[in-house]
Amino acid sequence: MTQADLDLLSINTIRTLSIDAVQQANSGHPGTPMALAPLVYTIWNRMMNFDPADPIWPNRDRFVLSNGHASMLLWSVLFLTRTQAVNADYEILGKPSVTLDDIKRFRQIGSKAPGHPEYHLVSGVETTTGPLGQGIATSVGMAIAQKWLANRYNRPGFDIFDYNIYAVCGDGCMMEGVGSEAASIAGHLALDNLCWIYDNNHITIEGHTSITFTEDIAARFLGYGWNVLRVGDANDLGLIQNSLEVFRKTKGRPTFIILDSHIGYGSPHKQDTSAAHGEPLGEEEVRLVKRVYGWPEDAKFLVPDGVMDHFAAGIGARGKAAHEAWSALFAAYRTAFPDLATEIDQMQTRRLPEGWDRNLPVFAADPKGIAGRDASSKVLNVLAQNIPWLLGGSADLGTSNKTVLTFPGAGDFEPDNYGGRNFHYGIREHSMAAIVNGMSLSKLRAYGATFFIFSDYARPAIRLSALMELPTIFIFSHDAMGDGEDGPTHQPVEQLASLRAMPGLVLIRPADANEVVEAYRTIMQLRHEPAALVVSRQALPTFDRSKYASAAGVSKGAYVLAGGETATPDAIIIATGSEVTLAIDAHEDLLKQGICTRVVSMPSWDIFEHQSQEYRDSVLPPSVTRRVAVEQGSTFGWERYVGTAGKIIGMKTFGASAPLKELQKHFGFEPDHVVDAVKELVGKA
Repeated sequence: MTQADLDLLSINTIRTLSIDAVQQANSGHPGTPMALAPLVYTIWNRMMNFDPADPIWPNRDRFVLSNGHASMLLWSVLFLTRTQAVNADYEILGKPSVTLDDIKRFRQIGSKAPGHPEYHLVSGVETTTGPLGQGIATSVGMAIAQKWLANRYNRPGFDIFDYNIYAVCGDGCMMEGVGSEAASIAGHLALDNLCWIYDNNHITIEGHTSITFTEDIAARFLGYGWNVLRVGDANDLGLIQNSLEVFRKTKGRPTFIILDSHIGYGSPHKQDTSAAHGEPLGEEEVRLVKRVYGWPEDAKFLVPDGVMDHFAAGIGARGKAAHEAWSALFAAYRTAFPDLATEIDQMQTRRLPEGWDRNLPVFAADPKGIAGRDASSKVLNVLAQNIPWLLGGSADLGTSNKTVLTFPGAGDFEPDNYGGRNFHYGIREHSMAAIVNGMSLSKLRAYGATFFIFSDYARPAIRLSALMELPTIFIFSHDAMGDGEDGPTHQPVEQLASLRAMPGLVLIRPADANEVVEAYRTIMQLRHEPAALVVSRQALPTFDRSKYASAAGVSKGAYVLAGGETATPDAIIIATGSEVTLAIDAHEDLLKQGICTRVVSMPSWDIFEHQSQEYRDSVLPPSVTRRVAVEQGSTFGWERYVGTAGKIIGMKTFGASAPLKELQKHFGFEPDHVVDAVKELVGKA
C-alpha cells in the first residue's frame, strides 16, 4: 500500500468512525468531521509535535477544536494515535484516553467521547471549547503563555518552550464576538506561534451563511494584522501541509488559514447542506457515503489493518523523538539552571514555591480603613514577587481596580516585551476571561480583572473555568454601590447570587483589608477551582482583631467575628463585604440595649458549605433561629441561612444614581435599619 493509500485510508477511518458514532448515538454533527478529516489528519500525523504516550509533556504543540460540535474528529484521532490517559495527579495510567468502545458510546453517560471536547474528562483535550468562539479565544491565552514561558525560561541553546498552537474553527467562531476580540488582541500582540484554520463551508444550522454572514473574512483578518492564507480544496493534503509550513516560518504575526470545504463531504444527498450539520445522516445515506469512500457499506466502526500503525509511524514516532530530545535538553538545563528548572517543575504540577506567602501585609486597626481594591493591590504585588508565574491584567481598568503590578521589573506584556507581567486586554472582557483560561491551561497562575458588574461579559469563560477545574483568578472591584453616581448600570445587584450558583467557583467577598489578605491566602492554595475575589471601591474600616476574631476565619468561608462568647445569642447577624461594618455597628448598639447578638462574617458561601456540619453549627447554631442577613445584593438565596423566621436586608430592585451615603440611606443599609430588624425578631421593637 502506498503512502497516499495509507493517508486516504486513515482519513476515511476518521470520517467513518465519526459517521458511525453519530448514527449510533442518533445525535451529533457528522458533516464537519467528514469535511475536516484531511485537515485534522495532516495536523496530527504530519505536523504536530505531540507524544501520544505522554500527552502533557510541557513542550508539546497544542490542538484546539473550537468548533467543538465536531468532537468526533478529536475522539477519532485520540483513539487512532493511542493517546494515553493521565490522572489529576499527572500520572500516566497505562490505558488509552479514548477507546473504540467509548466511540461506540459517543454522547452516552460515562463515555470518554462526550458531545463536545471536555478537558477535565479526557486526556489529550487541551481545553473545553464549549460555546462557539471560546476555543479560539482560549488559544490566544495559550499562545501568550508560550511567549511568556519562552522569554523567562529559554536560554541560548536551551529552547525549553518553543511549541505552536493550532486551532480549528468555523463560521460560528467567526460570528461570535469573543472570537473577534481574541483575534484583535492576538494580532496586536504579534503571536506568530498561533494558527487558526477556518472551516469555510458556508453552512450553519439554519442554512447557507449568506443569510447572515457576508463580510470579507480575509480582509477582516488582514486588518487585525494576521497573515492570511487560503487553501481552496480541503482534500488536498499537500496544500494543507504547505500552508501549515508557511505558518511555522511566518514571524511577527499570527496565521489565519481559510480552508474551503464541503460539509458532509461524500454524502450524495446532504453534502453542502445544513442537513449534514446537526443530525445523523440516516442509515441509508451512511451506506451511500461509505460507497463513495470505497468503504464496506455495512461495516460499522471499522478500523482497517495498518491505520493505527500508520499513526504510530507518523505522530507517534515524531512525537516520541521530539519528547525524548526535549527531555534530554531539560536534563542538561536542570544542571545549568537548577532554580529555573525547579520553577518549571512546580508550575507544571501547580505547586507553589517555598515562601510564597512571605511578607504578606498585616493591616492595623483603622476606623477609616482602606478600600478593598487597594488592599488587594498590596497583597497582589507581594504575591507576584514571591510567585514568578503569577501574572495578569485588566480589561482597561487596571488603575481603577488596582491590579497593576508595580514592583521593579514587572513590566508590560507587549510585542517587544514578552516577559512583562502586566497584561492589557483593552475593553475586551469576553476574551480576557477566555485568555486567562488559556494561560492557566498552560500552567501559569493567571488573573483577569474588571468591575464586578462586567463579570456578566466574562461569565461564559468563568463557567468554562469552573467546568475545567482550573485555578484561575478573577478580581472584581466596585462590588456594590461604591460607584454610586454611575447609577444602576454600574451597580451589581444580582451578580453575587448569580456567581454563587455556579458549581465549582469559589467566590469570596472580604469585609476588610485583613480579610483580603486571607482571601488571597486561600485562593493561592486552590489547585482545581477558579476563584472570584470581589472587593470594594470605597474604604472599609479595618477591624481591631484584638477585639474581634482573627481574619484567618476566611479560610472556613464564614466565622464568628463578634459575640462568640455567648453560645446562644438572642440573634445572629450575617453579613459580607462592606456590610460587615454595618453588622458590627448594629451589634455594638444592640449590646448597649441589652440585646446579645453574634456577628458572622461570611465572605464565601462555597467554602463554608464545604466545612463539617459540626463547624457550620458552631457558627450558626440551629437553635438560634432569629437571624438577619445584610448584603448589598440580591436577597436571592439568603433564605438558606436565615430561614423562614429571619430577615434579609438586601436589594430587591436595581440601584440608583446618587452619592454612596444617600444610596445607603435610601436602600436601608444603615446600622439603625439592622438594629430595628433584630429588635423586631426578638420582640423588642
